[in-house]
Amino acid sequence: MKRYDNIGTQIKQGKGLVYNSIVLPYVEPVDTDILIMTVDGDRLDLLAQHYFGDATLWWVIATANNLTDIDLKLKAGTQLRIPSDINRIAGLIK
Repeated sequence: MKRYDNIGTQIKQGKGLVYNSIVLPYVEPVDTDILIMTVDGDRLDLLAQHYFGDATLWWVIATANNLTDIDLKLKAGTQLRIPSDINRIAGLIK
């Protein structure tokens, strides 16, 4: 599941191919989600690779934790919720 798989595109004059905007859903916490405390060197893409087997799913962790205007690098000591069921999140995106 890639972030842009189901998003429409359009050609804009002077800009070429652009993706339509989407609003990512609220990811409801469930008891099976994993809670972690970040350590020095943690990044969203590395966490996504570790927990989901796919670094490109970093945005799932960001969405679940309401992280906006972020860098992939995280401050040590940040508590994050890692959604346990990636398919549940995929079903929320329309």
